[in-house]
Formats: sequence, structure tokens, C-alpha cells
Amino acid sequence: MAAPLDLDAAVLSNTTLSPDYSVLAFDAPAIASAAAPGQFVMVRTSPGTDPLLRRPFSFFELLRGTDGTRSGFSLLVKRVGPGTLRLCDARPGDRFPCLGPLGRGFDIRPGEAWMVAGGVGLAPFATLADHVRQAGATAVLYYGARTGSDLFYLDWFSARGVGLALATEDGSRGAHGRVTVPLERDLATAAADRPVTIYACGPEPMLKAVARLSSAHGRPSQVSTEQIMGCGLGGCYSCVVRVHDGTAHGHFARSCVNGPVFSGDAIMWE
Repeated sequence: MAAPLDLDAAVLSNTTLSPDYSVLAFDAPAIASAAAPGQFVMVRTSPGTDPLLRRPFSFFELLRGTDGTRSGFSLLVKRVGPGTLRLCDARPGDRFPCLGPLGRGFDIRPGEAWMVAGGVGLAPFATLADHVRQAGATAVLYYGARTGSDLFYLDWFSARGVGLALATEDGSRGAHGRVTVPLERDLATAAADRPVTIYACGPEPMLKAVARLSSAHGRPSQVSTEQIMGCGLGGCYSCVVRVHDGTAHGHFARSCVNGPVFSGDAIMWE
């Protein structure tokens, strides 16, 4: 795993998806060239102390130049506080210190990739979809949100041959309910010898449900956790996840260095 780099990255573009979501593209070839699906970057959003700590973001897209080499990355950002507000208001040319790539990403297995995203949990799957497509494998995105207007980048995934299985809590698009509704339906009907790995990112209750569904149907799962991170380097122990170790109580693993991606069966879900 490559050592992380701490670089001032210039904003290339800021695309507003909705009042709450934006996609920022950064010029950072050195970080992008070392990044893998499921890894993340820590971004300092202010030169001062408000906020004091950097914010973690999964790599969304790994951008390429005209010669095909990686030239930067994009981040899917949701407005939730002063730090993300500054990012969502950024203009091309603004610079932000970015530390990455960090963490352990997805262990991409042969066969089909069923990617399960809840809300901003869509973030790691643009990069994963590109890797799966380049390997010639099939990818399906199971994507859930509150309403149809909260589902983003559908055309982007479709254009890359990724199948879509959508769900909304208000029933305005796709299945009515949570994203586990279409996932459970397809798990129940997939042939046992069909090679499928489940990759998930989203709120912890969703990850727990996906891990248990996958296990019940004999499918391996990998979940990208969304623990709050203080440093991203394993020093502050603010992002621990309880994992199995053969004892009754397990032990705490730091999601920033031991994850953020874990096997769904490895986590001791509360």
C-alpha cells in the first residue's frame, strides 16, 4: 500500500446536484495514481480552526487526462456542517489540503459485483464500477434514497453498462421501501452457482441488514463503514469498529487503517 501524500489540490470544477449535494473535481495526479476503490482522502476545509479537523471522503471518480493517465479525483459531498458547506461553495482554482490515499479498500473478487448504496454511500461505487467494467465483469448498482430526486448519477452508471435496481422510501422511483427490498428479491432468485459478491456503503443499519442478507444467502459481502474519523491515520481511535476475533467480546479495529472496508461477517453488529 502506497504511503499517503499531503498535497494542496486545486478545484477543477464544482457540480451542484441538488441543494444538499455537490461533486467536486480536484487536480491531484499523485494521489489519484495511487488510489484504489474504497479508499478515502482527508480534506482540510479551512486554514483556521473552524473546523479544526479534516473531513474524510471516499474517492468518487478517478479522473483521467487525454493520455489516459490519472489526473485527479472527484468527491461526492453532502452539506452537513461548516466544513462541507465550504467545499460545496468552492470555486475552480480554490485549493484544499488533501491527505491520501488512506485506508483499505475493496477486495475486488472475480464474478459479478452487486453494489449497494444508501444516500451518500454512493461515493465509492463510481470508482469500483470502473474497475469492474475494465475487468469485463458484470456490475449492478442497488441504490436507495428517500425520494427519486435524491438519486444521482444514474445516467453515468448506465452509460458504463452498470445495471440499476432502485428503491425510494416514498415509492417515487423504483421499489417502495429501503434498498434491501430489491437486493433481497434478487438474492432469493439468483442461482447458487452464480458468482456474486456484495459491496455496500451507507448508514450502519443498512450495512447490518445487507451483511445479514448476504450471509443468509451464502454470498460474501464487503461493507464500507461510515465511522466518524478524527485523523484518518489511526492515532486518535475515534473510528473503531468491533470485529470478531474468536472471543465473546471481539476487539476494536480502527476503520481508518483496518478499513473502512470490512467483510460483512467480520463485524460484530450491535
